[in-house]
Amino acid sequence: FTFKMHHRFSEPVKNWWPVKGSFEYYAVLAHRDRLLRGRQLISFSDGNSTFRISSLGFLHYTTVQLGTPGVKFMVALDTGSDLFWVPCDCNKCAPDFELSIYDPKGSSTSKKVTCNSSLCRNQCLGTSNCPYMVSYMSAQTSTSGVLVEDVLHLTTEDELVKAYVTFGCGQVQSGSFLDVAAPNGLFGLGMEKISVPSILSQEGLTADSFSMCFGHDGIGRISFGDKGSPDQEETPFNLNPTYNITITQIRVGTTIDDDFTALFDSGTSFTYLVDPTYSNLSENFHSQAQDRRDSRIPFEYCYDMSPDANASLIPSMSLTMKGESQFPVYDPIIVISTQSKLVYCLAVVKSTELNIIGQNFMTGYRVVFDRERFVLGWKKFDCYDIDETSASVVESHAAPPAFAVGIRNYS
Repeated sequence: FTFKMHHRFSEPVKNWWPVKGSFEYYAVLAHRDRLLRGRQLISFSDGNSTFRISSLGFLHYTTVQLGTPGVKFMVALDTGSDLFWVPCDCNKCAPDFELSIYDPKGSSTSKKVTCNSSLCRNQCLGTSNCPYMVSYMSAQTSTSGVLVEDVLHLTTEDELVKAYVTFGCGQVQSGSFLDVAAPNGLFGLGMEKISVPSILSQEGLTADSFSMCFGHDGIGRISFGDKGSPDQEETPFNLNPTYNITITQIRVGTTIDDDFTALFDSGTSFTYLVDPTYSNLSENFHSQAQDRRDSRIPFEYCYDMSPDANASLIPSMSLTMKGESQFPVYDPIIVISTQSKLVYCLAVVKSTELNIIGQNFMTGYRVVFDRERFVLGWKKFDCYDIDETSASVVESHAAPPAFAVGIRNYS
């Protein structure tokens, strides 16, 4: 099953652009034109665009269709959390967006999830609606409401599939969900049984694996059931209910021996590292940068880019994973444009809690989250290409789913 991921230059996303006629609006248009590179029918930009449009949080999105009749939602994709939720019966939802709102009474296939459901983790009684509450790593960011079940519309190469999934009817949102990112919902892709990949696998619709491709121009693809290809690099997941892996070395020109674990999280825009890893990497990067430093919040290591600057002057970076597989980082920087100059920054933020490999480090790869074999796979990939991938054939027995989203607490 496949969804097309949307980034900021897609037609459905343009209503979240800067105000038409403003300097930022024309700058974004010009930047997009530079990135098209002659390809036809491309309407998306680089994932690490030079303009931070706060209303979308630099996250990847996909359009999903729920219910009968189907209602479309543009949801952010997040491997760092489990629950799929959309705004529904809103008491407090994002106020400044034209949102699709899910109405359980308006869908003929909607069913309530009761307290005695195996997916209900809250303590409540019998046949009452199961409430939920999810808190995220971003400051004071949460969603709460009740769980519901309805049809998620999917497609294969030759047929339409209606899969019944359990998701959150998000009645109250807070923090970043009100003004920064995921105003129309969040698609959790984690390992818990309530996540959509878990449900699709449990119902026999797909293999228990999926892939996400992150193109340099911001276009990507998510494919459920994709187990990657025989020639991909791999590293095992650690025994943890998240996509947690071990990194044994970082190379920034020279090798840094620094064994640490990190979460691979598509719901985090940039990469977050705790000390001493953060200081070792950033200071090594700084020692090799050849431009004048110009620090900008939230990035500590920023530099003025001279008009004749060449990308080869930016220090290269790669990670060595457990098992010795190599993971070159193609997009370690973000370029910020002002009216007078260009500034590039090492797009790594100092963290006080977790090491998180964000989506900026995944750019240029098809990343495979193989939950059956318990491995993370990756391969350098052009998201426009059709490559041979491995998808298990599963008989269906289903009844007719700087910003860090990563989950902190689910109840």
